[in-house]
Amino acid sequence: MSKKKIYDQKHLTTSQRIHIEKGLNDGLSFAAIARKLEKHPSTIAKEVKKYRSFQNHEVDPRHPLRCARFKECSLRFLCDKPNCVKVCKYCYNTSLRTPVCTTLCPEYLEPQCPSISKAPFVCNSCAKSRTCNKNQAFYIAQNADKSSQELLVSCRKGINQSAVDIALLDDLISPLLAQGQSLAHIYAFHGHEIPCSRKTLYNYIDQGVFTAKNIDLRRKVRYKCKPRKTGTRVSLAAKEFRIGRTYEDFQKFIQENPDIPVVELDTVEGGRDNSTQAFLTLFFRNCSLMLIFVLQEKSQDQVIKVFDYLTQKLGIRVFQELFPVILTDNGVEFQFPERLECDKNGETRTKIFYCNPNSSWQKGRIEKNHEYIRYVIPKGQSLDNYKQTDACVLMNHINSEARDSLNGCTPFRLSKMLLNNRLHRLLCLQEIPADQVNLKPSLLKK
Repeated sequence: MSKKKIYDQKHLTTSQRIHIEKGLNDGLSFAAIARKLEKHPSTIAKEVKKYRSFQNHEVDPRHPLRCARFKECSLRFLCDKPNCVKVCKYCYNTSLRTPVCTTLCPEYLEPQCPSISKAPFVCNSCAKSRTCNKNQAFYIAQNADKSSQELLVSCRKGINQSAVDIALLDDLISPLLAQGQSLAHIYAFHGHEIPCSRKTLYNYIDQGVFTAKNIDLRRKVRYKCKPRKTGTRVSLAAKEFRIGRTYEDFQKFIQENPDIPVVELDTVEGGRDNSTQAFLTLFFRNCSLMLIFVLQEKSQDQVIKVFDYLTQKLGIRVFQELFPVILTDNGVEFQFPERLECDKNGETRTKIFYCNPNSSWQKGRIEKNHEYIRYVIPKGQSLDNYKQTDACVLMNHINSEARDSLNGCTPFRLSKMLLNNRLHRLLCLQEIPADQVNLKPSLLKK
């Protein structure tokens, strides 16, 4: 069995168009030209028909060409001659030797060469082209290449939407962007209403088509390069709390237990001189759900208090199921691993591991997720005025935004399937309707 030939599917180049013109001048068929260029014959046919150039001959009005409908025409009474009952095409002007109807008939159709209406669609190889007085078409490589390039440019210019569609898109997208929602979240819930791609929407916003501007997009900003830390004042390698709990130990443990879920742990601070409180955040890698707890101060006792509260309300078995492995940094608030790993009765409830010093990328997902907090509470702002109810509202809005990394799903929906739902009931976790998700400072007015 012969294999089906595979073509390159690329645009025709200038040199290939020159070969097409030469082949047409030599009277070659589309198939013969296609074999030389390793293209499909239909590609050559479409190219010739699309980019051929028409050349209209100037016809002497005193000697018009015979109508293209001459054979089937049966019109009468076009002239003003009395008692004339002849079919008009048989009334000849003796001086011009042409039917009178060519100048009188409103349905007169100028004849065309039959080569234009069927393959090869052009008159390049016609021997009568110089003497023929009909409308002709020629394929000229230079003109075809220029027309092709102009088409490629023009079809990518401007806005391929009507004014009504743009107005409807603006009414849909601009208010949601003003609430701090991302285009990924908007597409996850309104993709069926948007008649263009996400990249096109970014272009429309950049061109100022919508009410929303670039400033309303989260990532359309420039970030200052932070100076890279060279090292810590005191080496943490030999610290007692890290023994057996380093990042290398964590990697080894995960290799031995590949199916065990991992939770990342961190804290978020307010301004250096204006905030005593802090946020404790826990991030579930398997579903991207983030929990936020308000700490009265950034200390070991406050972190242990949160762990004891979750253990008491959920039960130690559920806590072990939800938080089997925790990865965190070397902050002073986490440097009491024995008490974090065990409850008040000394029963083990989790296992703590620590990232390497100055290596926050090792728990990069929670660090990245902190951006959502900063959308609502900018960096440097005090956290002293926020209560746990505010933290609950904030994490509900964060966990209700659809993510590209979750294939358009929200962390809340995924967590309902993967996590024990006692956690949701305890912390009053609930999904915010898609169009009500707000990740702007207006969410928590303090």
